[in-house]
Amino acid sequence: MSRINGANLKKTYYYLKRNGLRDTYLAALERLQEKPVIQSDKPLAEADIQMQREKTWEYEPKFSILVPTFKTKEVYLREMVDSVLNQTYSNLELIIADASGDDSVSKVINEYEDSRIVFVSLQSNLGISGNTNAALTKATGDYIGLLDHDDVLTLDALFQVATLLETAHETGEKLHLIYSDEDKCDENTQNFYEIHRKTEFNLDLILSNNYICHFLVLSKEIMEGIFFRPEYDGAQDYDLVLQCVHKLMGLGAAEDFIAHIPRVLYHWRCHQQSTAVNPRSKMYAYEAGQKAVQNFLKELAWPGRVEALKHLGFYRVDYAEECFARPDLGAVGMPLWKNNKITGGIYTKEGICPYKGLKRGFSGYMHRASLQQNAYAVDVRKMKVREELLPLYEEVVGIAYGTPLSLGEDEYIEISLKLCEAIRQKGYRILWDPRGKA
Repeated sequence: MSRINGANLKKTYYYLKRNGLRDTYLAALERLQEKPVIQSDKPLAEADIQMQREKTWEYEPKFSILVPTFKTKEVYLREMVDSVLNQTYSNLELIIADASGDDSVSKVINEYEDSRIVFVSLQSNLGISGNTNAALTKATGDYIGLLDHDDVLTLDALFQVATLLETAHETGEKLHLIYSDEDKCDENTQNFYEIHRKTEFNLDLILSNNYICHFLVLSKEIMEGIFFRPEYDGAQDYDLVLQCVHKLMGLGAAEDFIAHIPRVLYHWRCHQQSTAVNPRSKMYAYEAGQKAVQNFLKELAWPGRVEALKHLGFYRVDYAEECFARPDLGAVGMPLWKNNKITGGIYTKEGICPYKGLKRGFSGYMHRASLQQNAYAVDVRKMKVREELLPLYEEVVGIAYGTPLSLGEDEYIEISLKLCEAIRQKGYRILWDPRGKA
């Protein structure tokens, strides 16, 4: 889709009102300079579709797909239902909780002669959380999948999740939260764009933005005692993810129970009433998201104040001087700058800075460069270290913490990787803070 269209102009206008001319100029400049480097997934060949439908499963969990509806436009409703019933993996149920108050949804659903549909007619509109809870109480599956009433799943969505679960089952692993990549589509589901290629689970990134979003699948066990909370309506999925992450942290390392499928399994439909095309249509959703993150910190007794960033739906936790009151943090790193461009500060396992060359004021792909996130390594030149780990710092780096280093660029990166690996081996997380100060 063209970057210059009515929807994008409207977004730019609201961004200007909220953030001022300078930030709007930088955001627009970055948008115009973006290169479409993210490739779409190849469509399934007929042979693959047939193979998936005929596969014999050693482990065949049942999926309960929850969909709250409210006077859903008929064409959207049919496409949503068809996308579920036509899945190449068939052990599923589609639970529709309808709060329309009329027969606009039920008359369409009654046309489907498929016993896998469970239709719940609600006597009153309980809000998005209450309506979804009504569907949740009817779920009989091993895993719960979440789907909005105007969006669609790819044909192989459940097949991909089931395949992952079967592999985990064979190795004795237990996965409780699975998510996939996603994209957006136009109202007619003809054009697909803005593919969101996600990272593996990253705790501090999920505290910055609900990057997990769609397609989200949760185990029945982890959902035990967890419900959608009406006080977070608009960000109810975000709050649900945070509730589950909190619960998983009580079982050990949350990362061990969470998996990402690097394939688009969900198409998020964009129309004028959706937040995908008109963010201001649900401003309360972003405020609810901020509140959900703040509550997560409170539940863990982690100090920090959550603030909204320039882009709607993105947040920052300000720890002031108390970041190491978080028991899981071992080091915090900040960016290195030269000529108003990032030159380093955060590194992959290979020693590559993913945001190298990004101009000051730019936020990068999916705004990730502007977000707090866990990193494989941060740079020793712009790093704060937990007090208990200062002896480790001295052992690895060879000098006392705070003593200036004089090394070549490659040596700085090498010692940073070595130190951060030692810190992570102690069980601590490494935090990248793009607005931090050493």
